[in-house]
Amino acid sequence: MSIQVLKTLGEGRRYMKTWPMVRQLSYYFPEYRVMRATKLALPLMPLLAILAAASQLYLHGWSYLPQAITIALFFISLPIQGLLWLGWRSRHPLPLSLLDWGNQLSTKLMQLGVNCRPLGAKACYFDMALILKAAFERLDASYWEEL
Repeated sequence: MSIQVLKTLGEGRRYMKTWPMVRQLSYYFPEYRVMRATKLALPLMPLLAILAAASQLYLHGWSYLPQAITIALFFISLPIQGLLWLGWRSRHPLPLSLLDWGNQLSTKLMQLGVNCRPLGAKACYFDMALILKAAFERLDASYWEEL
């Protein structure tokens, strides 16, 4: 594996820890669903990989070893695919509509006295995650019900 892939995996894990897991955001961002699936898959898929490979070998014998390895690698790759997508998404630039909404959120937070900087022209989804995390910690629930 190249260093860039490992960096992307690490960024995906960091993005997953930063993004606020709030149901209201699931209507606007796919991150909520991807993160829930990835969090579920991280501990579960290695076990399923072993069970699927072992069942192939048990039912069909050692002649099916290549198929068993392929099935095990598929199951193991599922959480890795989620982390890779999250890492790619965290570096992806924000569209203009989200950039404007993020700047509105950051000014609202600054009015409340939270130390938060407005999003720049090269803002990415990770920057948006930081603002959303601070906003969900500080703003009251009535603001989020208006969404």
